[in-house]
Amino acid sequence: MSRSPIRQQFPILNQMMGSYPLCYLDNAATSQKPERVIQAMDDYYRRYNANVHRGSYQLSATATSAFEAVRRQLQQFIHAAHPQEVIFTHGTTEALNLLAYGLNKHIKPGDRILVDSTAHHANLVPWQQLAQRCGAELIAIPLTDELRLDRQALGTLLQQPTRLVALNHVSNVLGTVNDIAALAQEIRAAGAICVVDGAQAIGHLPVDVQQLGCDFYAFSGHKMYGPTGVGVLWGRLPLLATLEPMLTGGEMIKTVSFTQTEFGELPFRLEAGTPPIAEVIGLGAAIDFLNSVDRNNAQQQEQQLLQQLQQQLAALPGITLYGAHADNRGAIAFNLADEHHQDVGILLDQQGVAIRCGHHCAMPLMDAMGLKGCCRVSLGIYSNADDITRFIQALRTTITLLTGE
Repeated sequence: MSRSPIRQQFPILNQMMGSYPLCYLDNAATSQKPERVIQAMDDYYRRYNANVHRGSYQLSATATSAFEAVRRQLQQFIHAAHPQEVIFTHGTTEALNLLAYGLNKHIKPGDRILVDSTAHHANLVPWQQLAQRCGAELIAIPLTDELRLDRQALGTLLQQPTRLVALNHVSNVLGTVNDIAALAQEIRAAGAICVVDGAQAIGHLPVDVQQLGCDFYAFSGHKMYGPTGVGVLWGRLPLLATLEPMLTGGEMIKTVSFTQTEFGELPFRLEAGTPPIAEVIGLGAAIDFLNSVDRNNAQQQEQQLLQQLQQQLAALPGITLYGAHADNRGAIAFNLADEHHQDVGILLDQQGVAIRCGHHCAMPLMDAMGLKGCCRVSLGIYSNADDITRFIQALRTTITLLTGE
């Protein structure tokens, strides 16, 4: 397998799975980590492990400085207007739950919440729970026959008073891309809050939250070559300031007594307790990594690989592709004839190829497609032509083993 300068920075990729070299194609679940991310976290634990914002000693000051530097990095990385708009969480799921809880007082009985039908459970269940708490109505935005968001149907839905719309930037199952800038303009013009799950976009597309025009944007570090256990909620400062804190105690307190509590200012009022310090520092190293590569070139190469893979999969006997479009990003969903998706995944794993099989935390989408589950292959910045060749060869073997073709 060829070793590109980017690929060489990821130590986990240089290993064998039994008698096969690892072919990692489950990047939509989690991306691998470059050496600099691993070293940054190791360096924190070895040299300046201390809690942040609280200590009057040097170790704590060093940790706090490193931690807050990443907030400023993220502000620049996603083009936020203010560093206070960057809220650290433990991942996209926590970010969206924090947001759904925080918006309690914004949602009234009878309000309508619209949700993308391709949504990950993390961008559906919190809104479902919010609707149940507040007496609101949750409505799925339909898909077209091509499994894209139905813009016409959304426009019709927005003709009725709507309080909030939750969208994917990129589908974690299909890889289909929503035109967030256009959608956010339409949604906000209708007087609704626009929330975007950016977990699958952040590692594949440049993200400028001001150009996108949404109100909130959430993503995870581990989808962008950073650590697990850390994520970000970005929001417009005036809206963020109105959110009820989901968690209380610790650093988010300004004053407290047994009779009342006054919460602190942003961003700390939404960051209760000890944050994921090492993970935030690792996320900063991941941003350094992404800033060190030619993102435009990397995105073009990844897109070419995805299109090649779509074409080669479509040519195999018994393969059905779902929502496969030339402008998709990162992921391809497919099934093999009437074979169970888990059987396909297990046989590929026995040949050193790692893909994801199941409902991909998108059961309503599976229901809409009439499926119990499917196989998903997903690319990363280090994916190359050898990975595609290995995967297709292994899948051909799998097809022969399962179908005899």
